[in-house]
Amino acid sequence: MLKIPGYEGGPLVRGTAYLDDPLFWPVHLGSCLRDEDAQRAAFGADWDAAMELYHVLSAEREWPVFSVPLSSGHTIHVVYRNLEGDRGVDYLIHHPAWPAAETLAVDDGHFMGPGMAWPELLSTARQPATEGVDDPDARLLLLFPTLGDARLPDDAAAALTTALTALTVIEETADVASMLLENQGQWSPAHWRLADGICVNDGGHSYRNPGNPFALPEDRLSEISRVLNGPEATAQRTSG
Repeated sequence: MLKIPGYEGGPLVRGTAYLDDPLFWPVHLGSCLRDEDAQRAAFGADWDAAMELYHVLSAEREWPVFSVPLSSGHTIHVVYRNLEGDRGVDYLIHHPAWPAAETLAVDDGHFMGPGMAWPELLSTARQPATEGVDDPDARLLLLFPTLGDARLPDDAAAALTTALTALTVIEETADVASMLLENQGQWSPAHWRLADGICVNDGGHSYRNPGNPFALPEDRLSEISRVLNGPEATAQRTSG
């Protein structure tokens, strides 16, 4: 059975097969589609089928896991936590040298985040991989719910539109991309900055805000910042 060090719960199963279903993506992005217009645009006439898929994804008998390997040897695990009365999606990062995975973000009724700035999300999506989720568009959409960035670049909508067009049957992908970027995660968009070379934010629910009492330790913040921020991401954050 699939295991993630330090993560309790399961049974964990690989969810890769779901990625081929175009309806998976609007279901996965559902918490970022918070009003009726956004839901109508994303699901269209497929609402009933999408709800059936959601019930399968959230069934207690299996907890689907989607793994996004990074060039550094770290892996981001997206886990559908199908615990009765406490369902949600956990975004974890782990390295084989760590005794346990760390939490980047939690997408549920007691949300925690954001876990990534836009340049980090784009950099992570574009890192090459030979296992796990290796398609850049899939990686971008899979990790999108961790986003919380008050300062988006002008080309963010184009990148998201491209991914939605490639992987979904949404008709007005540009409109949905704009809605997603307007809402982002369940938290308010955070302001990111470099502090002693570490990318941190001011989010009141974020593990990457060192001002929060529950923030990750400084060494973890530094390492996570380094592996999520490729050269392109670091340059964008420094020049802003």
